[in-house]
Amino acid sequence: MGLPVSSYAAVALIMLAVGVYCLLTKRNLIKLVIGIEILTSAMHLNFIALGYAPPAAPNPLAQVVVVVSTGLGACVATVALMFVINAYRHYGSLDVRRLRRLRW
Repeated sequence: MGLPVSSYAAVALIMLAVGVYCLLTKRNLIKLVIGIEILTSAMHLNFIALGYAPPAAPNPLAQVVVVVSTGLGACVATVALMFVINAYRHYGSLDVRRLRRLRW
């Protein structure tokens, strides 16, 4: 058949840890956007794995939610990267600590 749901959940947990580590330790805006995308990918993997839990039949609603969420996530990532490009053009840096000093 396939791998058990617990193995997918373990991979999703590892991806979640990597995404949180990236958000907590990185200072570059592009790396922060990548960390957010890793977190959403972990959420999608976990949602799909739980949609195929063995006691019940596969749930197509989980697939639909993940497909819609992937489309919305692509839009959010595009907007976030546009903000990153504008911040770099305006301030000349992608360092979060340096940009934080530019508050009003």
